[in-house]
Amino acid sequence: MRQLVILACVLGIVLGQCPDVRSQARPSPAVGVAELSGSAEKAIEKGLKFLVKSQNSDGSWGSVYPTAETAVSLMAFMVKGHFPKRGPYGVTLDKAVSYLIKRSEASGSGYLGGREQGGMYEHGLATLALSEVWGESDHPEVGKVLKRAVEVILKAQNPDGGWRYEPQPKDADLSVTVMQIVALASAKEAGIHVPDSVLNGAVKYVLRCHNPATDGGFAYQPGGESGLARTAAGVLSLMMSGQRNLPAVQRGLDYLNKQPNSKFREVGYYYYSHYYAIQCMYQGGDQHYQPWYPNIRDALLERQRSDGSWPEEYRSGAAFNTSISILVLGVPYRFLPIYQR
Repeated sequence: MRQLVILACVLGIVLGQCPDVRSQARPSPAVGVAELSGSAEKAIEKGLKFLVKSQNSDGSWGSVYPTAETAVSLMAFMVKGHFPKRGPYGVTLDKAVSYLIKRSEASGSGYLGGREQGGMYEHGLATLALSEVWGESDHPEVGKVLKRAVEVILKAQNPDGGWRYEPQPKDADLSVTVMQIVALASAKEAGIHVPDSVLNGAVKYVLRCHNPATDGGFAYQPGGESGLARTAAGVLSLMMSGQRNLPAVQRGLDYLNKQPNSKFREVGYYYYSHYYAIQCMYQGGDQHYQPWYPNIRDALLERQRSDGSWPEEYRSGAAFNTSISILVLGVPYRFLPIYQR
């Protein structure tokens, strides 16, 4: 996004040309200290091998939210510089891209989400993943599917500027809205037309979820209580929308940093929270990133299971949480624009 990220982040985006591996391996002046440890690199590779083994025969991952799990799994491989039809994981990734394309074709409308409650969240993640793939894939359908996916998002924005779980312009919440902002910013960076009015409206909705009079955090919906996951998502969406200098961004970063250190090991929506939080810290600068990354890195290493996966949480499966963990650990690789400043 603004050098996205999006997170994927975003949890991030056309990659254009792949950065030189040797230059990426050297610490940049901007990051310098909190780099990958050998144990983190081994954990990432072990996680990728788990993903290869757990991929479904149709190219997807997971069962309840296969579009979402496939999207983040794709990005997990790409964060280390692996792309469709290249290298040891080329076939695995090409199958995943084909799955998303078929998903779009089957819907008849370009909608990539499922029938479960998280439909538009899935759709946003898939749009983000396809944006990142587009510049590195020779599959002729990727661009077409991506454009249709963006159209679905544009049509689903509600009058307040936000999005909800279904592809209809009705209700809105911060979580789903942030994912659409990330996806649209990524697609815009990839060269697809996204009206400024859409992103401006989305920023206004995010700011309505800010709690400036109390703790400076962000709520799930306007007037609600602040939380770490919601604040991390809200702050990153503003940063990626070019609104880095808003007071709400600094207040949000302060809110995140003031949370007890127990947040690195136990917090609601653990993987989701830290997927957004690490991106906030990196984009916020060294004073935020340097103390944060080693803490979440070490906490994630403790959580990894012997088969290379990370545990399921709520309704998110092992493939989803494994991919998110790899994306968090892999920030120092800086292959994806979401992990560049």
